[in-house]
Amino acid sequence: MKPLPLEVRDLRTTLFTRRGEMKAVDGLSLTVGPGETVAIVGESGCGKSLSALSIMRLLPDPPARIVGGQVKLNGRDIVPLPEETMLGIRGKEIGMIFQDPISSLNPVATVEKQIVEVLMTHTELGRGQARVRAHELLELVGMPDAARRLDAYPHQLSGGMCQRVVIAMAIACSPSVLIADEPTTALDVTVQAQVLALLKKLQADAGMAMIFITHDLGVVAETADRVVVMYAGRKVEEASVDDLFDNPLHPYTVGLIGATPTPGAERAERLADIPGMVPPLNALPQGCAFAPRCKRVMDRCLAERPALTAPGPGRLVACFAAEGS
Repeated sequence: MKPLPLEVRDLRTTLFTRRGEMKAVDGLSLTVGPGETVAIVGESGCGKSLSALSIMRLLPDPPARIVGGQVKLNGRDIVPLPEETMLGIRGKEIGMIFQDPISSLNPVATVEKQIVEVLMTHTELGRGQARVRAHELLELVGMPDAARRLDAYPHQLSGGMCQRVVIAMAIACSPSVLIADEPTTALDVTVQAQVLALLKKLQADAGMAMIFITHDLGVVAETADRVVVMYAGRKVEEASVDDLFDNPLHPYTVGLIGATPTPGAERAERLADIPGMVPPLNALPQGCAFAPRCKRVMDRCLAERPALTAPGPGRLVACFAAEGS
């Protein structure tokens, strides 16, 4: 049987700092199949981006270090590979779209030079062929006046145009896995919709597996097949997108959905809020990390950390109050 594009098993990443050891990613497991989109959601500080950077092996060591687990890319565990080998894997087998498109680009290199560099690093194309392909990629991602934009520098482009360049670079070598980390955060609503539609089309055409990282559950509803909810570095719930919205099990998931605006709702309708903040990784409570903010907290929650259980097919939740749901 052909291996899945991406299998993450019990991934653990620790930050070694002067304030002590911080479990930035604590036992994350997930799989992504061909053409599937798995969304990772949660507030800032929940470990979404650190999980993505751990999968990409892009966290600096020190202070960050993967201390356990596996990241299997097309059946091959990339965690123990040397950095020299990873340089040939990133961009070719697995691509990433970063949060801020402008800071992701080299400010002193033209668009053409940056796309050509990716192509010449990971393929056997000559410079002339790479230039032709760079133009094709810009047209593929819907860049207006693509031929002229090849000679532009990032500061001469809008945020939406920069994001299209970043997407073109990420898909240039047809990776089997694409990680999109908050790809629409810095864009206005109209451009957000265009970028989301573009990613869905590119994925459908190429059959890529995609991890979509966001705090916006409205985006999740439009893009994802399955959803992983993270809190304080841990996965606390996983479900299909329909099951998650129809019947969220973890109180944190319930809070996230309640805090999401509903299209067509009355303007005066007050959104729910989750009291408190995500705890710092070096000061996690003894039991459930969400207990200090939870409306369903029990004595047991303060003393024990709930393990992930499977209350139904395709569902996982780490919550004592949700047991038997």
